[in-house]
Amino acid sequence: MENSDRSLILVSNRLPFQLQEQDNEVLLKQSDGGLVTALKSYFDAASNRSAFQQIKWFGAADFPEKRWKKFKKQSTSTGEFAVEPVFIEPKTYNKYYNGFCNATLWPLFHYFPSYVVYDQEFFAKYEEVNNQFAEEVLKTVKPGDTIWIHDYQLFLLPQLIRDKMPDVSIGFFLHIPFPSYEIFRLLHRPWKEKIIRGLLGADLIGFHTHEYVQHFLKSVRMVLGYDHSYRTISLEDRVVKADMFPLGIDYKKFNTASQQPEVLAQMEAITKNFPDKKIIFSVDRLDYTKGVTHRLSGFEQLLKDHPEWIEKVVFIMVVVPSRQIISRYNERRILIEENVGRINGKYSTLSWQPVIYRYNQLGFEELCALYHVADVALITPLRDGMNLVAKEYVACCSEQQGVLILSELAGAANELGEALLVNPLDTIEMSQAIQQALMMPPEEQRRKMQLMQKRLIDYDVNSWVNDFIYQLSEIKQQQKQEQRKYVTPSIRREIIQSFHEAHTRNLLLDYDGTLVAYARHPREAVPDKDLLKLLATLGTDPKTNLTIISGRDSHVLENWFKDIPVNLVAEHGAVIKRIDHTWSQEKEIDQSWKSVIRPTLDMFTKRCPGSFVEEKIHTLAWHYRNVETELGFTRSRELLDTLFHLVRNGQLQVIDGNKVIEVRLAGVDKGVAARKLVEESNPDFVLAIGDDKTDEDMFRILADRAITIKVGPGHSVAQYSIASQRDVIRLLHELAS
Repeated sequence: MENSDRSLILVSNRLPFQLQEQDNEVLLKQSDGGLVTALKSYFDAASNRSAFQQIKWFGAADFPEKRWKKFKKQSTSTGEFAVEPVFIEPKTYNKYYNGFCNATLWPLFHYFPSYVVYDQEFFAKYEEVNNQFAEEVLKTVKPGDTIWIHDYQLFLLPQLIRDKMPDVSIGFFLHIPFPSYEIFRLLHRPWKEKIIRGLLGADLIGFHTHEYVQHFLKSVRMVLGYDHSYRTISLEDRVVKADMFPLGIDYKKFNTASQQPEVLAQMEAITKNFPDKKIIFSVDRLDYTKGVTHRLSGFEQLLKDHPEWIEKVVFIMVVVPSRQIISRYNERRILIEENVGRINGKYSTLSWQPVIYRYNQLGFEELCALYHVADVALITPLRDGMNLVAKEYVACCSEQQGVLILSELAGAANELGEALLVNPLDTIEMSQAIQQALMMPPEEQRRKMQLMQKRLIDYDVNSWVNDFIYQLSEIKQQQKQEQRKYVTPSIRREIIQSFHEAHTRNLLLDYDGTLVAYARHPREAVPDKDLLKLLATLGTDPKTNLTIISGRDSHVLENWFKDIPVNLVAEHGAVIKRIDHTWSQEKEIDQSWKSVIRPTLDMFTKRCPGSFVEEKIHTLAWHYRNVETELGFTRSRELLDTLFHLVRNGQLQVIDGNKVIEVRLAGVDKGVAARKLVEESNPDFVLAIGDDKTDEDMFRILADRAITIKVGPGHSVAQYSIASQRDVIRLLHELAS
């Protein structure tokens, strides 16, 4: 991994630094944000220092350019990171950040569609700022550098950089949820297409949870049509990986915080203020996604259901100011304060107040002190990408006493399953969970904490960074291997030489897109005299066993090739006709499924003028080659989604082919048929050529026996790629000669 010339270029909306001017001196102060702390911790480790020569951090400046120039005159050092501020005109930044980012993307991605603002100017400014970021990054990036872009404010940036530097290594990590397609599709079509294309400019796209990865992969398929396999998306020119990387914390920092004198002093002050009281604690940034008012209702329900806790429990609730310029946030603050006042007014006594509410920032020492003394942490967002507060609380419970109540809709719930998981909208369930937490025996608290803490130790913030950087380098290596696949003149000569030197050979050739070009209607793609003559030459060679392996039905194939010595495989392997034999199939294939699937295909045919259903003996196919491009694509994605749900847990397989969607029984494919024919003849030389997704089964199963060639662009498991159908014919002529 060591390379003295490589730079790691980090890009985020805001720089994790503040530029403060005091007594005519400008000072650069690092923020305490999770990302900067994570990366600093990672690069502090001796084993990681040699990975990159330099780390540059690009982000929008929240200080004037004049102050930055003054700082640069006074100092040449910016600490561990080379700081690269992007200066954006304030009105533009406001419409980009408070507009499209936080009035459109933020509510939508957190499942608040009724809060979403649709404003074309907001999106125009979002594009403008992403372009400005791209211009600044491209001024310094070099071949071999690694770019790591963070979060929803910069969705368009990966592709903007890729357009100018096709080979650069780009990673993207999303720190908020990626919503289900049913939510994501609510964006205007051009917006969602640009967002997905922007993200696919990255080589590796990271999310906190498996659920977010699946939502993204489905949105890619529905919006742009790219399919995926094992979280790898196949584009025309390369593969892109989407995977989960649950963000960790600096576990040791929080776990040992109670040893610091400042933290100990704060802990003593808190326990002195609340003697003989059970303490429930929560801390959140001011946001409607955090569920603070629902949390207050849950606590109020506890006091109503269990009045024995009156004067024996206190709820310390800290809300950190955020985005006060946006009206919804100020409305939320007023609502929270009204609820706090109402609960305190209803239940307070002269010596006790149930809710201690603070609306301000918390320093690290005070935060850790509250984590340590809290008997219960009540972390119940309505939706959250991860929620590091939950992890920090668990890490701070160094004596393994304390109970975490966590929303099942927070990303952290996937890792912290021993917490008391609650529906954050269910007031009664939350009240019951608080009661359970307050009454939980110390031994059960210890057992749960041990399990959660071990998980946080095993995948801490260093593991997170290391995992992402490593997988980014892995996908780049995979892309390089893909690029080496094209059949060069030297590879072509090797194939021809191996063919002629072999005593026995098997040629397995797909038909549509491989031997003939695609036609408007399948019946029009008839083999011409030249192709029939070429196949006859190959098939009559006693050393060569020729097979046409196609999705076509048996009657069509037999009619076209009845005079040529060739094995015919119809309907992707459902039936086989060996030379001088009749058609055969291994077993009787159940056809009853067609009556279940056919009505759905017919319905989509009515909704999509120009499309049609082709029924073969073992397959149903819905063709949309003759449909207006955008309509055909949209309907095909809808049909795919419908079929995936319809055949789930069944014995059927749905194939997204070239302008065709096919349904057939699982276990019947070109791979099974190809292996059978190859094993029967056990040849010295095997060559398999195809262009479609259905040919991937053949390539995969013959990987250790055959030379496999994919026709046209796109990712494939085939050993080689060839540019076009015409190039296949040229190669076959050279073999025949």
